[in-house]
Amino acid sequence: MNTTQAGPVLPSPRAVSPLRPASAARIEGGFWAERRRVNARTSLAEGPGRLEQAGNLANFRAAAALRTDGADTPSGTGFSGDFQFQDSDVYKWLEAACWQLADTPDETLATEVEAIVELIAAAQREDGYLQTYYQLGGGIPWTEPGWGHELYCAGHLIQAAVAHHRATGSDRLLAAARRLADHIDSVFGPGKQVDTVCGHPEVETALVELHRTTDEKRYLDLARYFLERRGHGTLSSGADRGHDRDPGPEYWQDHTPVRAADEVTGHAVRQLYLLAGAADLAAETGDTELRTALERLWRDMVTTKTYLTGAVGSRHDWEAFGDAHELPADRAYAETCAAIASVHFSWRMVLLTGEARYSDLVERTLFNGFLAGAGLDGRTWLYVNPLHRRARSHERPGDQTAHRTPWFRCACCPPNVMRLLAGLPHYVATADDSGLQLHQYATGVYGGGSLTVRVTTEYPWEGTVTVTVDDAPTALPRTLSLRLPAWCVDHTLTVNGTTVEDGTDSGWLRITRAFTPGDTVRLDLAMPARLTVPSSRVDAVRGCAAIERGPLVYCLEQTDQPGRLDPDSITVAPDVPLTVHSRPELLGGVRTVSVAGNRLPTDDPSGDWPYLPYASAASGEPQESVELTAVPYYAWANRETGAMRVWLPLAARG
Repeated sequence: MNTTQAGPVLPSPRAVSPLRPASAARIEGGFWAERRRVNARTSLAEGPGRLEQAGNLANFRAAAALRTDGADTPSGTGFSGDFQFQDSDVYKWLEAACWQLADTPDETLATEVEAIVELIAAAQREDGYLQTYYQLGGGIPWTEPGWGHELYCAGHLIQAAVAHHRATGSDRLLAAARRLADHIDSVFGPGKQVDTVCGHPEVETALVELHRTTDEKRYLDLARYFLERRGHGTLSSGADRGHDRDPGPEYWQDHTPVRAADEVTGHAVRQLYLLAGAADLAAETGDTELRTALERLWRDMVTTKTYLTGAVGSRHDWEAFGDAHELPADRAYAETCAAIASVHFSWRMVLLTGEARYSDLVERTLFNGFLAGAGLDGRTWLYVNPLHRRARSHERPGDQTAHRTPWFRCACCPPNVMRLLAGLPHYVATADDSGLQLHQYATGVYGGGSLTVRVTTEYPWEGTVTVTVDDAPTALPRTLSLRLPAWCVDHTLTVNGTTVEDGTDSGWLRITRAFTPGDTVRLDLAMPARLTVPSSRVDAVRGCAAIERGPLVYCLEQTDQPGRLDPDSITVAPDVPLTVHSRPELLGGVRTVSVAGNRLPTDDPSGDWPYLPYASAASGEPQESVELTAVPYYAWANRETGAMRVWLPLAARG
């Protein structure tokens, strides 16, 4: 069974986090078990082949050959691929494989893991430095802090090494990570060779976790240095390789220190990786000023810059957060990696604060903005995740389109999805001195705080969650806490068949009693389909509504509509009934939602000019009724190319 030693975030005994990841966590059935099964059997299994085809592994072999030959510079080897950070794809796959092995032994996967660990160790220089792009002649190490991604790759190596150590007990990759961290510590800092930060945050959270694993304080101090150094304009400006413009200091969060920032800005993944590391640092140091800043920035993100799906990143330009309430549906970038980064940040805020609102966002993001990025087949991916695709969409050239793709030139998203799915049990439950908290609902076994429980549920399709106590201390009161999702407006809670007053506490349903094995707690969450409208400040979708049910956001795909009706050609009334249907044969088994809509007139009454005086605009004209079918957003684009829409225009009231 999983333990916290096999999870990616393990606060030290000195950390101020009120919650700790559960001491046991295993997903055994239901929705997430199936997604994880596809991840293990297909995505992870085929990962090394993808990395071989893309040249990532060849780069490590070439770097290892240099060491074998005793050469200081490459001799006819060269670097395979277009990006200097391609090593990170290998590290993310490796981390994912290790979390999967911690969950379920697999001899074939274990052999692949050890072969790649061997390759990484062989490629590392004697002084600890490791980045194949620079080792193979791409430039001089540590001279391109803005675009080099050396610390970014180092962070992913460290996280893979921690995963390998926690999953297998081996120190081999951990030793390589420590040599690299020690080398970085010798290079970076006041009065040293380099006194700046990496253009892409990542190393901060990795160094904190390395400190937690090794109890070496230098790594915590180094993480603090990188966090405090950012925001002082130390990164050089200039155009990116392949771009002719300067992104500006906000792009990489170098315009103001984290403690002083009042909004999330710039490249969404960079921003959220930085904040995840800051949350780890605040937990380990008890830094209340830093915690206050993180709460402020999380709130800014959620209230002004997050899509209904939990996705973030409004702009294709620099993969960036936009302005407050700038949330266009059709031009949403909403990178899959940004959704993953949001989960990482929110989960660390859960541990730091104990507040359920962070797990509410984790749930929304997992089921929608994140999961849409992975094809149902485990072999195809979305880099960007718009909430609206037109029937005749004119997309920019390349592979970052709203078409599922087997792999990407910049393949950051697929192995990132793999590692989150492989480590997902870690995000389900926590414990404290009082008992156990269930944050997400998935069939399985979870233990901590002297309680072990077995959960059975058909969530997210059904709202019943049954929790049976497997083990509890005799006659010692414990508290079992269940998150009441923010979307739920009605629920019942029973213990051994008797309805109880649950004492709702800031999003938590808490039951305190002397539990005995066999005690059963049942939570029933009302789960009708519902229409959701945006804040009037979100002008891009003003006058529209979206369909939701439970934690799932729905969309209209053209292929499901009568006569392949374009979703852009309909309206729905604000008071239309919504009907839920079970469709086990569709998209791996889903619940669809039917909604009565109106087909817009085929002929445009405005003639050649698509604008009308308000006084002469038609209002309440009879329109043809049509029954529309909505499917879960996470499952879109898995059948055929066509139009898709989350936000549906509301018909004018007659």
